[in-house]
Amino acid sequence: MSLQKNDYQYIQVKPITGRVGAEISGVKLAGDLLKETVAEINQAILQYKVVFFRDQQHLTDLDQEAFSKLLGTPLNHPSVPLKNGTEHTLSIDSRGGRADSWHTDITFLPNYPKITILRNVIAPEFGGDTVWANTAIAYEYLAPELKVLAESLRAIHTNVYDYAARTSSTGAIPENELEQRRLFTSAVEVETEHPLVRVHPETGEKTLVLGHFFKSFTGLNRTDSQLLFNLFQNHITQWENIVRWRWAEGDVAIWDNRATQHRAINDYGDQLRVATRVTLEGDIPFGVDGQLSKVVKNVVNQDISDLRRDEGKTYKKVS
Repeated sequence: MSLQKNDYQYIQVKPITGRVGAEISGVKLAGDLLKETVAEINQAILQYKVVFFRDQQHLTDLDQEAFSKLLGTPLNHPSVPLKNGTEHTLSIDSRGGRADSWHTDITFLPNYPKITILRNVIAPEFGGDTVWANTAIAYEYLAPELKVLAESLRAIHTNVYDYAARTSSTGAIPENELEQRRLFTSAVEVETEHPLVRVHPETGEKTLVLGHFFKSFTGLNRTDSQLLFNLFQNHITQWENIVRWRWAEGDVAIWDNRATQHRAINDYGDQLRVATRVTLEGDIPFGVDGQLSKVVKNVVNQDISDLRRDEGKTYKKVS
């Protein structure tokens, strides 16, 4: 999809790089936006893969949820409790973990999110940026021979991965944090087989599905799987495919989770970094051969749907 500026009537769009990312202005996000405005925001997400809004400090958790529902149906994380007082919101708090490796959100699910909405609450004085990579453009620029190889591969994605391994100046993790992490990592065990190349259901683009939930390629051993993972992952994260965002309080980022990877930059020491996240339900991916993704393992050890996490990082039942 071209990154040339379209004729938007209800929003102002300014591209940030030549391949990914745009800043949108002239909009105060809310749950009662005009349908025409919502349609143009969605179009910009599809076109630029990730879009950014400044000065949205008016949003509360419930406001963010209400706005998010205009773009789709919320999909809650199966193994991380929601923020207290919310129905669909995760608290992303640097005191509890830092997602500082490349990933696409929740790809161990068959219908992993189509869109993620992230709102900054507390930004570090310096550092703590987030970067996104365009996985559609990464596929587009593969050599023809690599495209053929990629389209033939299917991969297992799993949630048994500590994707927010916390680091600090001391390197220590409080025992209560370790215990909670162990508890919810084991809440569910899900593995899904996805095509490495999926066809985007709205744009028709081909995108690469990888990131740190990857376990192995179907039919290949771990050594060969890792070699091929490194090959394609390196193509995704080339500098030309990346946009970097410096957070300020009230910023909102919205991205097409079907066509991007992202990671936080863990360069802000012990400064506090807090955000809230809502993800929207996606469709079941299909490859160029039409074959759908499929669940290969789904074990529920604990239902966490009635648990909520408060500001003290403790968990309690709400029903």
